[in-house]
Amino acid sequence: MFQGNWTDFFFLGFCRYPKGEAIIFVLCLLMYLVTLLGNVTLISITILDSHLHTPMYFFLSNLSFLDIWYTSSALTPMLANFVSGKNTISFSGCATQMYFSLALGSTECVLLSVMAYDRYVAICNPLRYPIIMNRRVCVQIAAGSWGTGCLTALVETMSVLTLSVCNNSINHFTCEILAVLKLVCVDTSMVQLIMLVISVLLLPMPMLLICISYAFILSSILRISSVGGRSKAFSTCAAHLTVVVLFYGTALSMYLKPSAVDSQEIDKFMALVYAALTPMLNPIIYSLRNKEVKMAVKNLLIRNPFNSDLISIFK
Repeated sequence: MFQGNWTDFFFLGFCRYPKGEAIIFVLCLLMYLVTLLGNVTLISITILDSHLHTPMYFFLSNLSFLDIWYTSSALTPMLANFVSGKNTISFSGCATQMYFSLALGSTECVLLSVMAYDRYVAICNPLRYPIIMNRRVCVQIAAGSWGTGCLTALVETMSVLTLSVCNNSINHFTCEILAVLKLVCVDTSMVQLIMLVISVLLLPMPMLLICISYAFILSSILRISSVGGRSKAFSTCAAHLTVVVLFYGTALSMYLKPSAVDSQEIDKFMALVYAALTPMLNPIIYSLRNKEVKMAVKNLLIRNPFNSDLISIFK
């Protein structure tokens, strides 16, 4: 595993910006706390409110659960290193962090395409929706998403672990696979080919499925005669499309850019976007314009009025 003469990796992090490190730490800590609060809240209301026991919110709960662990795997070690001042991680810890980051990121790629298919069935085949997207099918689809992410991450991680590294200073704040590959002193063409194939399978292909789903959705929405019906259909899809643009936009810029482009400093800030900002925004995006979520929170607050002032927010 990571053949070399070192026992630890050293993160360079944001050392080029010594005056900004404290600001980055505070922002990351705040984003992490908001991410935990928002996603735990979304999962809780989905479980507690029977009106939200639908396929859409089942997949949304999976996404929230995934985002919690995705952000934790990337930010928790970075925040701990900043407080301790060590900026180090063991080789086994680095391998574990790399695996979880790849597994959770890959799972989210598949899960977002599954959520687009769910919206397609709900809008284009509303009468058959309960039959097509029954509980068993939803569980199988979710399990398939997690299994795909874990399997592809295992392939990528194992392909990197066999390589020899000539340096133990990672120019990143986490064990991101592209940053680790820059330390390798042997031919990485096979690993890069594996990563390219997996990236194509997990980025452009799911995006194509999402585009096809929304092409049919748009066609169906335009055939709806009532303005209210059209508005409701658009609102159920707008949140998902926003999340898709945020996640896939940053991921594509990271993993499918030309190999000749060397922008490690930009990559670090892009990584912050999809490791911290996007998971934080997901529950906010899905709840701000979602009347069902607002009503569920309002009902829970009425049932458990620990702070009656919060009820007015969801009116």
